[in-house]
Amino acid sequence: MQSPTPSSLKAIGSLHTARAITDRLFAFVRPDCLYERPIPERHRLIFYVGHLEAFDWNLLSKGVGASPFHPQFDRLFAFGIDPAPGDLPNDAPGDWPSLIAVCDYVAGIREQIDRHWEECPGELRQAAVEHRLMHAETLTYLLHNLPLSKLVEPPQAGHPTTGAIPEPATIHIPAGEAILGRRRGEGFGWDNEYEEHVVQVPPFRIDKYKVTNGAYLDFVQAGAPAPHYWIRSKDGWKLRCLFGEIPLPLDWPVYVTHEQAQAYAAWKGRLLPTEAQWHRAALSTPDGSHLDHPWGNSPPDEMYGNFDFHRWDPLPVTAHPNGDSPFGASQMSGNGWEWTSSPFRPFPGFTPLPYYPGYSASFFDDAHYVLKGASPVTAACFLRRSFRNWFRPQYPYLYATFRCVG
Repeated sequence: MQSPTPSSLKAIGSLHTARAITDRLFAFVRPDCLYERPIPERHRLIFYVGHLEAFDWNLLSKGVGASPFHPQFDRLFAFGIDPAPGDLPNDAPGDWPSLIAVCDYVAGIREQIDRHWEECPGELRQAAVEHRLMHAETLTYLLHNLPLSKLVEPPQAGHPTTGAIPEPATIHIPAGEAILGRRRGEGFGWDNEYEEHVVQVPPFRIDKYKVTNGAYLDFVQAGAPAPHYWIRSKDGWKLRCLFGEIPLPLDWPVYVTHEQAQAYAAWKGRLLPTEAQWHRAALSTPDGSHLDHPWGNSPPDEMYGNFDFHRWDPLPVTAHPNGDSPFGASQMSGNGWEWTSSPFRPFPGFTPLPYYPGYSASFFDDAHYVLKGASPVTAACFLRRSFRNWFRPQYPYLYATFRCVG
């Protein structure tokens, strides 16, 4: 075994931190509920217990030439699903292995990965860490869709913070460049992040704030369907938070599908921003330079936004003014992903990952749309300017909001 280097020690520390985050999430579920399917389009929770380690082993074992660990489980837990609308899985709880068997599998793989960590290429190690952190966000909204009686609330779940609904405000963004993508050699990135390229963006106006629950309530009262996490009660609208229900916070960002966001924008006579417009408003400056983050080039920090698991739920759209972009747009990173009007497509020069060829290419179908920014439970590593998220336009479960242009 090779002697550990400082970079590899830091990387395995990142893996252990990511494991602690996902272990904590699983601990919020009553053990007898791990065979539940909170979201019809997704696997049962027991799949995710095994999937994170199966992915790690299937990926990292390629880098060290190791044999399959448990061939049946390595295949069973290999891949998640993204079925077309109406094409839902129909497996039963009894089709899955026992929790004891899955936990033994997880423990065995962790021991093997920690033992062989030094032999694994750095890019594969980073992919394993980021994949797990992606699933930490997925797990959070899976749990969010379980009945509250099936969750174990943490000692300090947090208290909702609310205030006045801000006055609508738009910001003029002059014509100029937006830089999308990432240069090869700059550091780790997923295949859809490459290559870096410049887009000329005409002038436009964009909302200063994300659309609030209060603004969207007007749309619902005009006949639009309510968002997924809203609950109608005899006392008025409530919001299902991760660990409870509260009166609808009118100054929080609304979480909606792409279809709902697009319909609201049309109702207002406006549009959703393109991916390039989002970049221009969030990461460009009036003097023509470009930033790593809306607040500048400093690393992500809690003072700049609601991300990286500091909270489970949103904050008012006026929170974290230190994170405003140079043009004055608020919360371009954190407090909810932001839908764009751009279909998820490859950038010029796209090359699939050799160790995960279907990561992006399987979704270049014009049936998924790009999201930018971050949610409260998006890990800090995904706040890099080039990172792109994507989902189907009807998918209601993720923590996605929007703002309008025009």
